[in-house]
Amino acid sequence: MANSVQKNPQGPLWALGNIVVVTPGTQVSIMSLVDPSLIQAPEIPTTYGGLVQEYTVRAQQISFQAFKAGGAPPKLTPNTGNIYIIVKPLAGAGGVADVGTVLWVLTPGQTWNLGSSARNNNVYSPYEIFVDADTAADAVQVTLNIA
Repeated sequence: MANSVQKNPQGPLWALGNIVVVTPGTQVSIMSLVDPSLIQAPEIPTTYGGLVQEYTVRAQQISFQAFKAGGAPPKLTPNTGNIYIIVKPLAGAGGVADVGTVLWVLTPGQTWNLGSSARNNNVYSPYEIFVDADTAADAVQVTLNIA
């Protein structure tokens, strides 16, 4: 099943699509479908017309659903194994092998919301959030609530 790639960084909701982990142990950015070159990542200065890009995506909340795309109804089916929501490692390999980076473990079909406090305080950069899986081709549906 093909992903529709939504380009809606202004929100208020932005569906990032079905993020598939092709190879377990190889972390995948949740922004991989909407910004595969990571040109909006805050740590990568991007220049447009000689000016450094100042805008990056910030999310008030990030929702994860441990489902993969199916070929026939139901279109989304629970995964075979666990999905790992991880943060980008400062050092080390990251991924499921680096338990110091794991935020949450989703069992097949589970939903989790990474929420924050008041809009002007704690927000998330989705470029710092990755997923990994126990089983090849397992996936996660990701939605941003834009700050």
